[in-house]
Amino acid sequence: RILMRKVCEKHGPFEDVLSTNPAFARRVESLFFGRDFEIADDESIHRHGSSSIRFGRGTVLTIDLTNRCNMMCGPCFMDANQVGYVHEPSFEDVRAMLDRAVSFKPRRQVIILFSGGEPTLSPWFLESVAYAKKLGFYRILAATNGIRFAQSEAFTRQAREAGLHGTYLQFDGTTNEKNQHRGVANLLDVKLQAIDNMARVGMKTTLVTTIINGINNDAIGPIVDFAIKNVDKVQTVVFQPISFSGRDEEIDDETRYEQRYTLSQMVEDLRTQLRADWDPMRDWFPLSTYSAFTSVMDILQGPDAPWGWSACNCHPDCGVFSLIVINRRTHEWTPLFKFFNYERFIRDVAVITDTARGKTLTRAQLALAILRNYKAREAPRGFPLSQILNLFKPSSESADSDRNDRMKTRSDRDEWRVLCVEGMWFQDLWTYDFRRTEMCVIPYGTEEGEISFCAYNTGVGWRQIVESRHKTATLSEWHRTKGRHKIYAKGAAIDLEN
Repeated sequence: RILMRKVCEKHGPFEDVLSTNPAFARRVESLFFGRDFEIADDESIHRHGSSSIRFGRGTVLTIDLTNRCNMMCGPCFMDANQVGYVHEPSFEDVRAMLDRAVSFKPRRQVIILFSGGEPTLSPWFLESVAYAKKLGFYRILAATNGIRFAQSEAFTRQAREAGLHGTYLQFDGTTNEKNQHRGVANLLDVKLQAIDNMARVGMKTTLVTTIINGINNDAIGPIVDFAIKNVDKVQTVVFQPISFSGRDEEIDDETRYEQRYTLSQMVEDLRTQLRADWDPMRDWFPLSTYSAFTSVMDILQGPDAPWGWSACNCHPDCGVFSLIVINRRTHEWTPLFKFFNYERFIRDVAVITDTARGKTLTRAQLALAILRNYKAREAPRGFPLSQILNLFKPSSESADSDRNDRMKTRSDRDEWRVLCVEGMWFQDLWTYDFRRTEMCVIPYGTEEGEISFCAYNTGVGWRQIVESRHKTATLSEWHRTKGRHKIYAKGAAIDLEN
């Protein structure tokens, strides 16, 4: 195991587990491509002392539209409905956060993720989505429990028309039993209806699962299996080993030890539960290897492009990913990196970037690098080489292109799909590392600038600082002037049309 041990003069010593497989951790860290550019022209945006982000633009900008929620469950980063006040930024506040997001360099494309609480409770949800689209952000998503999308196909269509591309959907298991810790009796039914409604209007779903050891760690294989069988509706699965922050920050040591779960456990459990040749030492890479493509795609765009290519230069311990290819008719699947040497390919891309030979030669070099790393004999029968070419050599040179555009044609004749499975492990007080904070790729947009995800939700408590300074009303004032919103808890069932 790899342990983090710290000593505090006030609270004494403590330790926690970072990895249960040192060899896996060493491999992931060895594949790190390095930090992005140091941020410039950001004096009013990144000014948070030792918690400040110092490098890169980030990949996902999260904006909390409200701290209200229509559920009362744990884990919860913000302890929604429990803090004694309402923090619900005005539409003018949200516009200012989005405007600031394009005011400094490097000016790269980022995903806008509206979150909460439950973001669809905000009266400015649709307006905020539309404004983000107007500014030119290439992907606009909502982190949601799915209730409103399940209850109203009309609302779902309105969100799509406003510019919402999809959702990060809370999804803790493939049965109602595995979701019962969330306090809703029929929560899986809600998720299924939300996924169907979103698919009907052309939105894609990312399943987001908080893994708690002893609660649902035995259900992560079935979640991937569910995604495989619904790959035309689900584009990504994101597993998040529990971070003891927000509602869980007061956890006792015994429970913390019991419920702690690591990325190294996740990749091994997936292989075991799915009984698959899904090798942790071959098929999983740090999320930061995506950044290998950033500079080469900027070369292809040229110096006059309005946006730089999206970059994901997070610390290697923050997250890992794997890609699997799926036959959408038979649901047979295999890890992509079993028959494509991704490790050598990203090193080839680094060499291509350093040579900087112009657009035509760069495109030719990329094609040759793809061909030399493709192992046709190990590919599944009938898998076309064109899928690999589309995935790693996008036809679009615009910064608003991403994996969803380039790796699948989504025609009825196309039998193959590619599913991304990620593990994203956010920090808490016991695993906090300032080296990860300064290169965070999932900042929060707030009234006080952009703040690292982990610094906002744990650490010195930036969430409490920002929300208390900019609270909309005390809870009693809100209830008196606005009334109470519906909260589903204590095993209540949610009414659905279907």
